[in-house]
Amino acid sequence: MVETRTISREDFDAVIFDLDGVVTHTASVHAQSWKAVFDRFLRKHSAEHGEPFEPFVIERDYAQYVDGKPRYDGVRSFLASRGIEIPEGNPSDPPDRETVCGLGNLKNELYNEELESGVEAFEDTVSQIRRWRDLGLKTAIVSSSKNCAAVLRAAGLTDLFDVRVDGMVAAKLGLAGKPAPDIFLKATELLGVEPARSVVFEDAVSGVQAGRAGGFGWVVGVDRVGAREALLTNGADTVVTDLRQLPTRD
Repeated sequence: MVETRTISREDFDAVIFDLDGVVTHTASVHAQSWKAVFDRFLRKHSAEHGEPFEPFVIERDYAQYVDGKPRYDGVRSFLASRGIEIPEGNPSDPPDRETVCGLGNLKNELYNEELESGVEAFEDTVSQIRRWRDLGLKTAIVSSSKNCAAVLRAAGLTDLFDVRVDGMVAAKLGLAGKPAPDIFLKATELLGVEPARSVVFEDAVSGVQAGRAGGFGWVVGVDRVGAREALLTNGADTVVTDLRQLPTRD
């Protein structure tokens, strides 16, 4: 059931979108890349400690511990769920080093290899963004990923957004990652709008938590994988499977 609200210039000044899983089909690429990294690590760790191998389960572990978070935060969060601690390392660590940064860098390497085959966008999102821009609403893309700009270029979507606040910007400005609202709030600051007059679109639990914490006027969960209840429980005002389900008033 879609909450009875309308996106219009009268009610809102801006629409702010997460990238992976909302604008582009790259969430599944992230998930598969994480699984490859963690399964390799866990298989070796289990053998060294005489423990049974328990693989990374995308349907459970990706959504709960990794999705929407900065890369190294995702490594820490998932490994903590398994009671595993490894050295932090530093961002220059090679991808074969068993540190938080090394595992994160390996994931980034695998992800970028997959991006070379192209990026597909969600047609419902793109069509709605164009419509809302025509109404005069400002637009922003917000992502924890440092690959955001490359993904937008690959998908041909750079011109859709007035502002981009991604992992590169967050690192430069020292902004906390989701579920903290910092990157969303920075987007509204750059757009010159108030959070209460802005709509957030997110497919990740950490993302809707960030939207709720930031005091945004409407937090819309975008459910591409059957996560409706988790999104509602963690801060979404409503959840849709297709952005064209949302009423728009000219």
